[in-house]
Amino acid sequence: MEAINGAKGAPAPVGAYSQATKAAGLVFCAGQVALDPDTGKLVGDDVATQCKQVLKNLEAVLAAAGSESDKILMTSIFLSEISDAAVVNELYATFVNTDAPPARQTFAVKALPLGALVEISLIASE
Repeated sequence: MEAINGAKGAPAPVGAYSQATKAAGLVFCAGQVALDPDTGKLVGDDVATQCKQVLKNLEAVLAAAGSESDKILMTSIFLSEISDAAVVNELYATFVNTDAPPARQTFAVKALPLGALVEISLIASE
């Protein structure tokens, strides 16, 4: 297994985890919330702004791991409000390969770190 950390354009982990790990030709990206990589602060107070930052963070981590959004196999989306799903779906569709969309699961959760509105983790191929 290879740990991926220090991805340029993505926030540093805030705990005992890596931004991603690589094993057996797969990239496992840790969940990202809308942290600004320069300030470490949560960006925006609406789900659209936060989702855009989450996708930027994931794009940076994928690049550092030698992958890209077209190679995403599975995503997990966590929402503090399930009613935000339509907005997140619209932005998500601009990020993934819509010709062969990845498998996905979406959850409404009681709370997310730092009061975030959306968190996304994923698995991609190298």
